[in-house]
Amino acid sequence: MSIEVRNLRKSFGNSAAVAGIDLDVPEGEMLVLLGPSGCGKTTTMRCIAGLETPDRGKISIDGRTVFDNQERINIPVNRRHVGMVFQSYAIWPHMTVFENVAFSLEMEGLGRSAIRTRVDKILELVGLEGFEERGASYLSGGQMQRVALARSLVMRPSVLLFDEPLSNLDARLRDHLRVQLREIQTQLKITSIYVTHDQREALALADQIMMMQEGEVLQMGDPVSLYNGPKTSEIAEFLGYSNIFEVNVVGERDGLCQLAFCEHARNLDAAFINRNGDRDLTACVRPDDVSIKPLPVTAGGDESSGVNAIAGEVILASFMGSHMQYRVRAGEHEIWEILCPEVNTEIRLGSNVLLEIDPAKIHVLPKQ
Repeated sequence: MSIEVRNLRKSFGNSAAVAGIDLDVPEGEMLVLLGPSGCGKTTTMRCIAGLETPDRGKISIDGRTVFDNQERINIPVNRRHVGMVFQSYAIWPHMTVFENVAFSLEMEGLGRSAIRTRVDKILELVGLEGFEERGASYLSGGQMQRVALARSLVMRPSVLLFDEPLSNLDARLRDHLRVQLREIQTQLKITSIYVTHDQREALALADQIMMMQEGEVLQMGDPVSLYNGPKTSEIAEFLGYSNIFEVNVVGERDGLCQLAFCEHARNLDAAFINRNGDRDLTACVRPDDVSIKPLPVTAGGDESSGVNAIAGEVILASFMGSHMQYRVRAGEHEIWEILCPEVNTEIRLGSNVLLEIDPAKIHVLPKQ
């Protein structure tokens, strides 16, 4: 089952929540709508589900038009065969796990034997076998979310829509359920749309990511190409490029462009530049692309090494389990963020350090 949306528009009062977007989700794939709060991603999903009526546009599911303002088509939500998993779980606390999942099948008039077979199969799939008679109010947050998922899956929907379903869970459980959710989606080959503002979640789940802001599509692509090739510094910042500095391109040397920082007395070399004219350029660097080591006695920018060398002082050193997080002041207002996979006991708060950045890891991008 595929999803096709053309020129979708939805306003609330004088504010445009969705400003004429197009999207396609091929059969069996997951599209993640990623962006900050208020960017229009949830409104887009609710329009596809039929929970919101668009002002204009066309929505098709598996080739069947479910909304078209020109043709005056608006299929009600209960006839679109769409499953939804909400952020708030939306399960009935007075019912057991089995009753929650079976309820919609009972409303369809299925026999007891058929209901038992389908519910048992789905509960096993989501890891809730043995919980059939457990009251929903006695479940953990993760278990409640799996009940909500099972309730949608048991209806065998054409498409499945997720509205930030993991945002209420703690970090460890969120990571576990994210993996399980992706396994179930790929195993059942259900065409899905997933809404989130968490870039790590988007990268882990998506076949395609659509970056949104103020109701418009900023960029769309597969996770790898989007992460490695953001079009603007706004997109880069949302994808985890935490070192962003305004720069001017002042020359070229040995195939590299020379950058002058606008607000700091700093020059760097960069290999990648995405020009949109020459105005409002930024140098964007991911924190894991900056190496850090104790400052040698004779520190300096060794141009022969082919890397950019920056001396600074550690103003934050946090042990994160699998890595170290550092914040380094290299100038009065020049702060660098670093994620390092190794723990170096010589680098601590107040240490003088040397940062090294490969010119190929610096993305020079327009702001917008």
